[in-house]
Amino acid sequence: MEGDVKMHLKEWLVAQIDSEQYEGLQWETPDRTSFRIPWKHAAKKDYKEEDDAALFKAWAVYKGKYKEGSDKDNPTMWKTRLRCALNKSTDFQEVPHLNQLDISEPYKVYSIKPTQGTGSGPSDSRVVVVQTGYDSLQQSQVKIQNSKIMTEHTYCGSEEVPPHSPNPLGPSILSPTLTISDFRMELTLFYRGETVMELSTSSPDGCFVLQGCVPLGNERIYGPCSAQQLFFPAPASVGPVEPSIVKALGQLLAHLERGVLLWVAPDGLFIKRFCQGRVYWSGPIAPHKERPNKLDRERTCKLLDMPVFVNELQNYLQRKGPKPNYEIDLCFGEEYPDPNVPKNMKLITVNVVPLFAVELLQRWPLPDAETESPGPSTVKEEMCPGPTSASCVAVAVPEQQALQREQEEEEEEEE
Repeated sequence: MEGDVKMHLKEWLVAQIDSEQYEGLQWETPDRTSFRIPWKHAAKKDYKEEDDAALFKAWAVYKGKYKEGSDKDNPTMWKTRLRCALNKSTDFQEVPHLNQLDISEPYKVYSIKPTQGTGSGPSDSRVVVVQTGYDSLQQSQVKIQNSKIMTEHTYCGSEEVPPHSPNPLGPSILSPTLTISDFRMELTLFYRGETVMELSTSSPDGCFVLQGCVPLGNERIYGPCSAQQLFFPAPASVGPVEPSIVKALGQLLAHLERGVLLWVAPDGLFIKRFCQGRVYWSGPIAPHKERPNKLDRERTCKLLDMPVFVNELQNYLQRKGPKPNYEIDLCFGEEYPDPNVPKNMKLITVNVVPLFAVELLQRWPLPDAETESPGPSTVKEEMCPGPTSASCVAVAVPEQQALQREQEEEEEEEE
């Protein structure tokens, strides 16, 4: 295969569909403009890795991200890689209303977009930049003013959110190209550690997680909120559950009617609690790691700080620190983190993954260990998009690593 020309994702997927090698992977329409892709969750009792993860594994093998016999099997990561490749590809569009995720053999439907002219617009760009110097400070002040309406969700009214970063001139501020355009999240809802619901958000207004009606906000000023909604399912509808657990879930859900609102803004990931029931959380910037972090009601809280994350990403690429953490866990009605009770024993938890972080880590993976140890960093200067002309510096990586990554990115740009 080394001598073959690598196919892009569209060509590769069409070839797999036509091969009829993977059960459930098939054309949805006779004109071959849309297809089904099997999408069984690993938590399902009848899940079989050999069959249900076969397509995702094949993509990982094809991209050189998995080597049979030497790498540890990781079906979840295989699936994430293909999902992210589909989401960022300009060749595909998910058709959510045709998805069937609650049946015995669940699947998603994607349409294949018509081939258009070459060249990519600004929205295809995913350039990570770190602004430096006086111009950067000036731009950051303008950016904060312009994005204040996003830092505090328009639906919730105005409220000053204290910055998390201890150093306001901090290590980095991301380009608006990335932070504003990539507002998607992956939400997974658990009852006592069992997956009961998954949602990939696509609205820039974020997502409500709730039991009843969306709380009234600023519709008179801004119009109806277009945030997506993830509803807690009835305990009896999620399979066999002990009667005592069903009763406890029902009692807790009665206090979660107004729920919480999650959204991504240029400065990070935010949440606002509306419900009567208490909500706790853990994440990379949570105040406590071994004891509970409670969300105050009707107060906006930052769950992930963008400048901090990018600084940790730079350190990771330069082998100066660990891989940055970006996942958030919410726990409803019970204190969390709780050193005495594991997460999978909590009644209701939600895992939140901001996809900009997933994409960044996939775009700039840590080079192989045999790569020469870091020397002086290669710095690439660019002009920031937007009305100002502040000088920006791309995420600094050693020169050899930069060249290697550049080749990989050229191959991925059209996927």
